[in-house]
Amino acid sequence: MIKISSKALKAFVLSLPLGMAALPSAHAQQAWTLQQCIDYAMEHSITLQQNRITSMQNDLTVLQSKAALFPSLSFSTNQNASWRPYSQSTINLTNGTMTTTQSTVNYNGSYGLNASMTVWNGGRNTKAIRQNEYTAEMSELNTEKTANTLQEQIAQLYVQILYQTEAVRVNQEILKAAEMQRDRAQEMVNVGSLAKVDLMQLQAQTSQDEYNVINAKSQLENYKLQLKQLLELDAATEFNIVTSEATDQQVLAPIPTKEDVFGIALAQRPEIQSSKLNVESSDLAVKVAKAGYLPQVNVNASMGTSNASGMHKAFGEQVKTNLSNSIGMSISVPIFDQRQNRTNVQKAKLTYLNSQLQLQDAQKTLYSTIESYWLNATTSQQQYVYAKANVESMQASYDLVTEQFRLGLKNIVELTTGKTNLMQAEQQLLQSKYNTLYNLAMLRFYQGERIHL
Repeated sequence: MIKISSKALKAFVLSLPLGMAALPSAHAQQAWTLQQCIDYAMEHSITLQQNRITSMQNDLTVLQSKAALFPSLSFSTNQNASWRPYSQSTINLTNGTMTTTQSTVNYNGSYGLNASMTVWNGGRNTKAIRQNEYTAEMSELNTEKTANTLQEQIAQLYVQILYQTEAVRVNQEILKAAEMQRDRAQEMVNVGSLAKVDLMQLQAQTSQDEYNVINAKSQLENYKLQLKQLLELDAATEFNIVTSEATDQQVLAPIPTKEDVFGIALAQRPEIQSSKLNVESSDLAVKVAKAGYLPQVNVNASMGTSNASGMHKAFGEQVKTNLSNSIGMSISVPIFDQRQNRTNVQKAKLTYLNSQLQLQDAQKTLYSTIESYWLNATTSQQQYVYAKANVESMQASYDLVTEQFRLGLKNIVELTTGKTNLMQAEQQLLQSKYNTLYNLAMLRFYQGERIHL
């Protein structure tokens, strides 16, 4: 278990505001890669920093529980003064000597050094240490789990930005083609070869395409804003990602089997390891509860002395004369505790059974997640192959209809239908491509690899 010094803790805390202010300006004019986004989030995420602080606190709890094995030692003193303004002469008999005093102010003091130690309590102290160690380990695993979840969210938004960037480009190309068709139709209207109503339909379609471009850009900025929030970047910070065209080799890469991914994830994923530790901790809690039936043995020792005014002895001599020492042992045997121990044992057993169910649920959830990624990857990959062929077919058909419309062989309805079919095909291609890339990346991530597209 890691020991935390006050110097290290202070350095950690002082680093927080500095780290949060350092990198945004450095990356303000620079496109971010997926790995840069992940690395930055791992360092600056507020949730992760809070989890790390919780882990430090749990480590300190472990140290405290280990210290409970050692004796405790304390010093105490009691100083009293009294004032009797109308005091009369008094006769004191001290050690066979009679003294007469008349003092309006009297004081006395006592001093004690006390030590105690638990010799045996059914092993509760040692079991408590192990329980706290389990808690500390689970806290670290919870930090890893949070980091994994954060990486998945970043990857998802990063892919959404890539997808939406291409969607903006496609919509801009469609708008450009629509503007050319509108301008061509205007020329045809001018020479009387096209009805004005057809031109108005093309103008309306162009306006719709302009709206589609604006809407796509708005969605793109929204995804960027969400990603900046995950990275703890200021909303005003300029933010762009590195964009690159995904190849067929990337999209059509082999998909690992869900059984292989699950087998590796079962041995590595922090949520599973944390659930297993929780089972062990719950089992240990049952033993701690059963220790309540056993006797407890404690030893104690003390050393004390005192002094008082009005004595014909110096302070040092009084302290020496009044010095007393004691040592003792106490044994506590539970006989009737109003069902407390029995209830504690039964509750601990129920908690243990519940922890086993939680482990089974975590394993089931993990398999379900992996199966979902695998199914999405498989389906999207198949859809990509179809969508790519469909786009080529729709593009050829649209080009032909466009040329025939220019020659007056096709009407505006046929042209619009061809354009709509092409847009839908390109939309399906983009969706299948980036769905495949994301789900493949997640399957590799659950196999223990770093997230990459």
